[in-house]
Amino acid sequence: MQKWNGRPNPLGATYDGSGTNFALFSEVAERVELCLIDDSGGETRVAVTEVDGFIWHVYLPEVGPGQRYGYRVHGPYDPARGHRCNPSKLLLDPYARAVDGQADNDPSLFGHRFEDPDARNDDDSLGHTMLAVVTDSSFDWGEDRPPGHSYHQSVIYEAHVKGLTRTLDALPRQLRGTYAGMAHPAVLDHLTGLGVTAVELMPVHQFVQDGHLLDRGLRNYWGYNTIGYFAPHNDYSAAGSRGQQVTEFKSMVKAMHAAGIEVILDVVYNHTAEGNHRGPTLSFRGIDNASYYRLVDDDQAHYFDTTGTGNSLLMRHPHVLQLIMDSLRYWVTEMHVDGFRFDLAATLARQFHEVDRLSVFFDLVQQDPVVSQVKLIAEPWDVGEGGYQVGNFPALWSEWNGEYRDTVRDFWRGIDSTLPDFASRLTGSSDLYEDDRRRPRAGINFVTAHDGFTLRDLVSYNDKHNEANGEGNADGDNNNRSWNCGAEGETDDREVRALRARQQRNFLTTLFISQGVPMLTHGDEFGRTQGGNNNAYCQDNPTSWVDWDHDPAQRELLDFTRRLIALRKAHPVLRRRRFLRGDTGTAGHVDSVWFRPDGHEMSEENWHRADAHAVGLFLNGDAISEPGAQGGRIVDDSFFLLLNAHYEPVEFALPAREFADAWKIVIDTAAEPDAADESEVKAAGSIKVQGRGMMVLMSVRRPAGGRFRRAFAAARRPRPPKRGTTRVR
Repeated sequence: MQKWNGRPNPLGATYDGSGTNFALFSEVAERVELCLIDDSGGETRVAVTEVDGFIWHVYLPEVGPGQRYGYRVHGPYDPARGHRCNPSKLLLDPYARAVDGQADNDPSLFGHRFEDPDARNDDDSLGHTMLAVVTDSSFDWGEDRPPGHSYHQSVIYEAHVKGLTRTLDALPRQLRGTYAGMAHPAVLDHLTGLGVTAVELMPVHQFVQDGHLLDRGLRNYWGYNTIGYFAPHNDYSAAGSRGQQVTEFKSMVKAMHAAGIEVILDVVYNHTAEGNHRGPTLSFRGIDNASYYRLVDDDQAHYFDTTGTGNSLLMRHPHVLQLIMDSLRYWVTEMHVDGFRFDLAATLARQFHEVDRLSVFFDLVQQDPVVSQVKLIAEPWDVGEGGYQVGNFPALWSEWNGEYRDTVRDFWRGIDSTLPDFASRLTGSSDLYEDDRRRPRAGINFVTAHDGFTLRDLVSYNDKHNEANGEGNADGDNNNRSWNCGAEGETDDREVRALRARQQRNFLTTLFISQGVPMLTHGDEFGRTQGGNNNAYCQDNPTSWVDWDHDPAQRELLDFTRRLIALRKAHPVLRRRRFLRGDTGTAGHVDSVWFRPDGHEMSEENWHRADAHAVGLFLNGDAISEPGAQGGRIVDDSFFLLLNAHYEPVEFALPAREFADAWKIVIDTAAEPDAADESEVKAAGSIKVQGRGMMVLMSVRRPAGGRFRRAFAAARRPRPPKRGTTRVR
C-alpha cells in the first residue's frame, strides 16, 4: 500500500477525491498505528510516522469512502499518573464522520481485568468495538436555506428520532425510527399542522449502549452517552452505516428546511461514553486520557465528575476546546443544522472546578463567526457544586428555564404563595434575565421535557413508577411537583378524567401565552403517557415510543394545541421581543395591567397573600414597542387573561370600556375542547372562571379617540415583585 506523509489538518479522515488524509491528536503517544479493517474483519496496520505538534498524520492515496478504520496508540499505561494507553484496544477516531457497528460490552473493551481491577487487560478489542468510516462529503443541497425564525417567532418541539416515528403506520416499515422517517411527509405534515418552527432532536451524535443496561435486557434510549461528536448515530439510519447515514441525515435536514422547520441538536459535550475509571477504552481514554478528561488533582487514576456519568471533559485543554468547536462548526456548515441545546451546560463553564460563565469555551463561541450565528440553548445546570445556573449564561445564549417549569407546576396544583413567581414566569422571567440586558428570548419555557413525567402523567401520578428500569424505583426525581387529580394512574372516574384534561389544557395554554420561547415535548400535544415512568432513559420500547393510535380525547387535545399555537403565532402581543414594563412606554401606552378578580388593580400587599390563586392580566396590543416590517409600529389586538388555580369558581370583573368595548372568549380551558363559541362579553361586566381553569379574552372593538391612552398615560402599574437569584460573576 502506498503511504505519503500527509498533513496535520484537518483532524480526522478527509477524502479529497483521490485518497484520504488521516490526522489524530495525541500528546502522550509514543507510536501510532492506523488500522484498516476489511469487510471480513481483517486488519491492515499502517505505521503513522509523521507528527507535528502532537498531530499524527498520514495520507493513503488508495483509500476512499466506505473504508473502515481505527487506531492503536502505543504509550504509557500508568493510571496513577492519568495515562491509559493500550495498543490492544482498537480506538475510534474522535473526528470520525461515520461509525459502523456498536460496542458489545465484551471484556476485551476494558483496560483492566474484571476479577482483578488493578491488572492490565491486553485482550484485543477488534471485533467487539465500533469502527470509524471514511466518508464523502459531497451532497446536493440544491436551494436549501435555513428557515431563519427569530426567537420570538419560535415554537420548539423536543423530539426523539426513533420515538416519534417508530409506531407511525403512515411510514413504510423500513423508515420507522430513522432520519428518513423524520423526513417523511406524514411526519412533516404533523409538525407543520401543529405549527412548530423548530425540532430539537434528542442526541443524534453516535452513542454507546451501556453494558449494565444490556445485561438487564435494556438499552440506552435517550442517547446521552456520546462517543462520536461528528457522526450521526448509525442505528437511526435506514440506508446503512458505511457513510449512508451522513447522506440520510442531510436529506432529513433539507426536507425539514423545505417545510420551514429548523433543526436543533441536543448535544452532549460535557462527558463521553467511556464512563469512570472502570469504564471501557473505546476512544479518548486510550488516545490521551489526561488531555481529554478532567482528573482528580491528587488522584489521577480517578475522574472529576460533575455530570453523574463518570467523567467530564477537560474544558481548559486546547484540543478539547478545538474538538468541540470543530464539531459545532461541522454540524452547521456541513450538515446545515440551525442550532444546539447543550446538555448539562454548566460543566462546559468549569474551566477549573468552579462554574465561570466567562470561561474560555464561551469566549470561543462568542467570537466564532459560524457558531455564534445559530441558536444556542443551555441546560443551565449540572450535578456538581454550584451547578444550578439558571439566568447566568452569556447574552448570546438562551436557557431551559427550570424556574418556569417548577413555578407553573406549583401554581396549577394550588400551592400557596406562588402567584408572584408565576406572574414573573408568565411575563418572561425578567427577574432572571433583565439585569444582564437580555430579553424574553433568553428563557426557553417548558412544562415537561424528556427527563421527567409527560404532560399526561404530570396530572395522573403523584409518585414515579420506574420499576421497569430495574433499579427498584430508586432512579428518577422524587420531587416532580405533580398532582394526580384524585387517583393514582389510569382511572374510569369521569370527574378525575375531566379534571386531568382541564389541567393539561391549563398547562398548554399557560405555555403558549407566556412571554419567552415555548418548548413542547413530543406527544404532549395529544396526551402521551409513559405509565408514570419519569426516567425512561432505558425504555427503548412502547413505554417511550409515541403512540399514534389516538382516542377521541387525545384528538381533541391535539386540536386544542393547534389552536393555541396558531393564536400565539397570529398575535405579536403574546410573543413580545421586550419585557413588559407595566408602566407608560412608547407613545404613552401602558403595556400591561394586573387585576384582582374584583376588578381592582393588584397592590403590593395583594401579591404577597399566601392564598392568592387567581389573577387577571391585561395585555395592550397598542403598546408593542417594536418596529413592524415596513418600519411602522406593530399594533395588535389586546388580550385579557383570567387565571384561576383555586379549586372553586371565581367571578372576574372585566375592565372598563377604556380597555375595550367588548371581549371575545377565544380560549376556555374549562369548556369542552370543541365547544368554544367565541361568544362576546361586554366591558365592565363579569364572567365566571371555573375552578382550576383559565380564559383568554381578545378585544373585539378597540377604544376610540385615544381613550385608553388618556386614561392611563400618567399611570405607573405595579409589577410582580422581583425574586432574588444567586448570580455568578
